[in-house]
Amino acid sequence: MKKFMNTAETMVAESVEGFVRAHEAFVVFGAERKCIRRRHLTLGKVALISGGGAGHEPMHIGFIGQGMLDAACVGHIFTSPTPSQIIAAIEEADTGAGCLLVVKNYDGDLMNFEMAIEMAGDRHSLDMVVVSDDIETSRTGEGRGRRGVAGTLIVEKLIGAAAERGMSLAELKQLGEGLNRRYRSMGVALNGVTVPQTERKTFALGPGEMEMGVGIHGEPGHVRQPFAAADAIIGHLCETIADDIAAAPGMRALLFVNGLGGTPPAELYLAYNSARRFIEERGIPIERSLVGTYVTSLDMQGLSVTLALLTDEEIALWDAPVATAALRWP
Repeated sequence: MKKFMNTAETMVAESVEGFVRAHEAFVVFGAERKCIRRRHLTLGKVALISGGGAGHEPMHIGFIGQGMLDAACVGHIFTSPTPSQIIAAIEEADTGAGCLLVVKNYDGDLMNFEMAIEMAGDRHSLDMVVVSDDIETSRTGEGRGRRGVAGTLIVEKLIGAAAERGMSLAELKQLGEGLNRRYRSMGVALNGVTVPQTERKTFALGPGEMEMGVGIHGEPGHVRQPFAAADAIIGHLCETIADDIAAAPGMRALLFVNGLGGTPPAELYLAYNSARRFIEERGIPIERSLVGTYVTSLDMQGLSVTLALLTDEEIALWDAPVATAALRWP
């Protein structure tokens, strides 16, 4: 295994330090480096906090800044941050209006964030939104239902913009929970993930195989299929998503094609072109788009497609200014 690192044990700490130093206009370390927060917090605004294991960069730390997160915690690779890290983020970010925690639907994340709320709830006004957009886990009937994957970016962007406008903690929670019914994601991979600590891939594929329904922690998908042309692959993802999401009158569509870490931009844009064509042929016009590598699984060669159906107000929140290391527009 060849990676740009010194040791597997120090890789996460050195990477996070490099991130903070590279983006010091946006972020600073919290006390004892347990979390990363916005350099300039807004007094009286509900703080938005998230986190997860390393290996998903730029999520979540790349989304700290104006219009998105106020703080985030980073665990070991593919491992939830500890309750003490989450409590540290709450202590750093709460400026008086409370904190909303955005949590991906994984057992470890849920357990540690719920524990942090229980431990810090007597000192802070806290609530939680659980992101669950991965269609594949709901189809298999496994665990707690849909996993939280690339749709997390959309939730953090919309709630972050709403918090900047002064929405209350209860209103932000309602917004986040309402979104969960109107977005779906599905991923595909051409290879497994090489985890530094084990120096092995999480799953192996033959030269003519691909994995459908992968998550963002190196998990294998639900089914292994023969490799196919891009239109066939993307068509399958989009058909599965479109069949599971009900397009209501007045809803406006956002299409997000996300790289999982090892897919070049040329292939992502080709996939977007195919996905947009397929979805619009189903009678769902695309009004907003995002293409890029934002929610990753280390070096996985793969991508995911996310379709979100938004109200006029939510489209305005998407369009609102954002200034973070990974996402920025006027």
